[in-house]
Amino acid sequence: MASKLLDRLRRTLFKEGEVVARESIDVPEDSFPESSELEDDTECLSERLGGTLCFDGERAMESEDPGGASGPDSDSDFLGESVEDGFSSTDTSPVGLSPGGSSLLTCQLQESWRSLQSCSVPEKLVFEVTDASVVPESSSKYVLYTIHVIQSGMFDKTPAVITRRYTDFERLHSRLRRRHGDHMERVCFPRKRLRKNFVAETIAKRSRAFEQYLAHMHSLAELRRSATFLEFFYLGDLQAGQMLMRVGRYQEGLGPLLNGLRLQEKLGCEQQGIQQPHHQQRTHWLFTLLALVTCFQELEQLGEAQEYCDRALRDLAPSQEALQQHLFHPLLIPLLQTNVRLSWKISKDKRRWEVLLQEIQDSGADVGNQPSLKEYLMKENLVESEGNTKAKVKRDDTT
Repeated sequence: MASKLLDRLRRTLFKEGEVVARESIDVPEDSFPESSELEDDTECLSERLGGTLCFDGERAMESEDPGGASGPDSDSDFLGESVEDGFSSTDTSPVGLSPGGSSLLTCQLQESWRSLQSCSVPEKLVFEVTDASVVPESSSKYVLYTIHVIQSGMFDKTPAVITRRYTDFERLHSRLRRRHGDHMERVCFPRKRLRKNFVAETIAKRSRAFEQYLAHMHSLAELRRSATFLEFFYLGDLQAGQMLMRVGRYQEGLGPLLNGLRLQEKLGCEQQGIQQPHHQQRTHWLFTLLALVTCFQELEQLGEAQEYCDRALRDLAPSQEALQQHLFHPLLIPLLQTNVRLSWKISKDKRRWEVLLQEIQDSGADVGNQPSLKEYLMKENLVESEGNTKAKVKRDDTT
């Protein structure tokens, strides 16, 4: 019986295969996508931008008039060098297909991802321009690029978003060259053209150029850890959140603060702050957590406030040796007091933090005359001058 069923199934599949083959021959040749579109999809460098800003390298080059800029600093040359040097955003995906083309089993993928996470390899990120729009500004206009920052190799449920214009990228490039000149020698940047800066083809090419530019920067350890590169992503959100908090608009402040936190998480600012306790990124990381504590507390969302308070305390909790020597963060006491009050209100166990607060008090520290978290957040200066930064780095190197 089984052999008859198999024989019947084989004949049915064979007949269907013939039908499919005959039908495929009759398909007109014009219905196939162009080779350039297929190559663009294979590279996965960007999606179609609103249906009009798709990148087509050959057509874009052919459409340029003789007067257009085509020197070594043009967009097309930047793209060519980036691809040749292997800095495409998809070239370094930690998990992919086997050479034979067959995908790994789910358990193998998970095991491979866990093994990569356990190594000291930085998180691979994809920088994807999802929108580019021309924005009028008084007598001029500019292009605003929306860029999603996504963790590669896994489904990212919380992609972070930044919006930047050309001058923002230009300023970043100038600062990186000034502060990290040795690592920027082979990095090209797409300069502005005299004409056609706002046509769809130029915007699409520049969108892909910025994707590859950010991926290139992130692939270099020295630049990936630099304050200039990191703050390009998240500092604007922290400043916006602080400004909204100062005028009492806590609900509106949550948006940029949460986005800033996601950006810092993806860029590894938390780990960098742990490795370098005096680094500016640690200050920004703690500011973000405490700002979220304050906003949620003001909005009576006490569970969320206590969650971020607990998270900040895990970073600030001192060792017994540091506690005996009074070497702990100046915000530790007000943070402990806030967490104890929040935990009591939401009926959450607070004994661990009460014990730590009592130990600090028994050591002789003044726990009664402390500034509130809100006072600290309102006064905190998020941007250090370059002179102060150099002095701080020199001081940290000597300690």
